[in-house]
Amino acid sequence: MTSAFFIPTVNLMGAGCLKDAADSIQSQGFKKGLIVTDKILSQIGMVKQVQDMLSERDVETVVFDGTQPNPTISNVNDGLSLLADNECDFVISLGGGSPHDCAKGIALVASNGGKIGDYEGVDQSAKPMLPLIAINTTAGTASEMTRFCIITDEERHIKMAIVDKHTTPLISVNDPELMLAKPASLTAATGMDALTHAVEAYVSIAATPITDAVAIKAIELIQAHLRKAVENGDDIEAREQMAYAQFMAGMAFNNASLGYVHAMAHQLGGFYDLPHGVCNAILLPHVQRYNAQVCPERLRDVAKAMGVEVEGLNAEQGAEAAIDAIVALAKDVGIPAGIQELGAKSEDVPVLADNALKDACGFTNPKQATHEEISAIFEAAM
Repeated sequence: MTSAFFIPTVNLMGAGCLKDAADSIQSQGFKKGLIVTDKILSQIGMVKQVQDMLSERDVETVVFDGTQPNPTISNVNDGLSLLADNECDFVISLGGGSPHDCAKGIALVASNGGKIGDYEGVDQSAKPMLPLIAINTTAGTASEMTRFCIITDEERHIKMAIVDKHTTPLISVNDPELMLAKPASLTAATGMDALTHAVEAYVSIAATPITDAVAIKAIELIQAHLRKAVENGDDIEAREQMAYAQFMAGMAFNNASLGYVHAMAHQLGGFYDLPHGVCNAILLPHVQRYNAQVCPERLRDVAKAMGVEVEGLNAEQGAEAAIDAIVALAKDVGIPAGIQELGAKSEDVPVLADNALKDACGFTNPKQATHEEISAIFEAAM
């Protein structure tokens, strides 16, 4: 079987690397950038910090801060018209997964034309997007380094999965100084999203030795550092290690893809506008309990990476231990116990299950489910 490995050309890591990113933008000769971000990062002065750094280097910027959590088609369209009106020649995304995904949508349509919905699915675009420099502030979705772009269609109430080689950013920037002072709930949700990426990639049918290596290391780092990052938001060491962890989890799922946790979480996010990381965290143990029927030995490896003593455990016991360790971590970082607490309703399960089975992320799940089985997993997670 052949496989391809996608990653941005340059990936800047470590405290203070934002300056290196600004130097790189200057040296590439870009003139005017659209900064895609959200209101909160505007209010706390982070956007201005980036703008000032760039204006010192003679790079002009225009700000679009209308990105919502779970970015929508209208967010993409609004950003697109701002980009066109100001004749920007590149895009900067500043934030977590939502600004990155929104920026990818804007940059893709800017160069390919049409509308964002035209690119739903895998590799639907003909041309590279406008150059995108993705500056990350959460650890995280890893959207700053992946070819995944998730945009909500407000009319159909679904999340469109756009997986396209052309949506890989040019440069990714993970400066942990930009991740300090984020709320504990955001740190927990984004950290559990990263754990989900690593676990789903590790049990994926498209896993390779490369993705296995980074997935396991990501799980080890999350187990070691997420609780600390949630407890003390200013722990720069924990933030930096979580930045590495989420990046490696991104390397894993960007190339091995995902599974039913994401396919199902996208439906909850699209239907009820819920936080993606929290949905993933709640669904993760339930989906892995289902997957343990076919790949218990892989889940036993996950248990080991999460610090469980697996000597003397058979594959099935190891898988059970992995699920217990995931539940314990989620509980420790304050994730709710079920999706009902978030507003999910049993009567919506048939529609949620329908759409989950159509989501591109589910195709690489180790066991393909029936409608009844997916519905049962949703019910178990209530």
